[in-house]
Amino acid sequence: MRTLLTGAALLAFAAVGWLLFWFLLLVPLVTVTAAVALLLAALVHPVARLLHRLGTPQALAALLSVLLLLTVLGGVGSLVGFRVTARLGDLTAPLAAGIDRIRVWLIEGPLGLDPQQVTGIRNAAVDQLYQLAPAPSAVAQMALSVLAAVVLAVFLLFFMLKDGARMWAWAVSWVPDRRRAQVDGAGHAAWEVLSLYVRGVTVVALIDAVGIGIGLFLLGVPLWVSLTLLTFVGAFVPLIGATVSGAVAVLVTLVTNGPTDAVIVLVIVLVVQQVEGNLLQPLIVGRTLHLHPVAVLVAVTAGTLLWGLAGALLATPSMAVAYRVADHLRTHPPASVERSDAAPGAVPADRPDLVAASGATPVGAVDDVWPPHPHRPA
Repeated sequence: MRTLLTGAALLAFAAVGWLLFWFLLLVPLVTVTAAVALLLAALVHPVARLLHRLGTPQALAALLSVLLLLTVLGGVGSLVGFRVTARLGDLTAPLAAGIDRIRVWLIEGPLGLDPQQVTGIRNAAVDQLYQLAPAPSAVAQMALSVLAAVVLAVFLLFFMLKDGARMWAWAVSWVPDRRRAQVDGAGHAAWEVLSLYVRGVTVVALIDAVGIGIGLFLLGVPLWVSLTLLTFVGAFVPLIGATVSGAVAVLVTLVTNGPTDAVIVLVIVLVVQQVEGNLLQPLIVGRTLHLHPVAVLVAVTAGTLLWGLAGALLATPSMAVAYRVADHLRTHPPASVERSDAAPGAVPADRPDLVAASGATPVGAVDDVWPPHPHRPA
């Protein structure tokens, strides 16, 4: 009978999980925006915590952290946008010459293609590009969606930094007493791995972008700033992002500077990626994730099929968080004996954040920094 009840409970839990997952897929704008806001909160939380420890009120520290992030992102976007606009006119002639060189190589090179075949390939590529270009109405709708996502992400980020402890304490207060410490510890383990992942990937992406950007700058490749930023962003998508951004850098160099510089950029990209894959990733990120590359590849592929670029970006941290939560629940069974020296509903001294949400009796000092000190099981 007990086995039957356990099986029924597992089936019910799986059904609820599937319904929740299905609902999240129906509202990708909200789901992806909330996930991105959580990643950004993990990234800028050290800044808010430092400001709070220096005496800044929690709300003001959160606001200043959000403004700092928006300033950095806005400044980088403006710099890249202005540079691209200024160089597009200068790139017209080099791009045309580069395309002509590619056409001549296809005809007179080792492939020996017929001129009519080359013309057909060129027309097919142009037609595909025109088909990819969205209609004006679709562009306007996309712009509104992006604006709504940005506004929602900013609000979520602010309140995560400001009220994260109280929100988590409220959620934990709904958990039965026997499993409250277990669930609380799993949440803090998830936050820890997410924070370490975001900061580690940011450091790796910055090193990649600096290495490849210096090479592009020394070779005089046009739009080297934009290509450097693309390399930085691509590093956040494991396995695939670095390959795509490196291929774009090589292709742009081939079209604008010629095959010699393109080969040099290819060597630089390969060297940087080898250093990243064999040294930086295992040293900075690998110890945090504890995931096999095959699992990462499957997660990135599944995320890409579900939500495109956003899914590829969120796949690896989602898998890392799920693994850490499952591992914590496995290694930390629920408490079987309640403390006899504490009043009913009391909370330990190292978890004062539960006081405000659950109304429990405090047993220690209070510190409103988010996340609170991780639970240390007895």
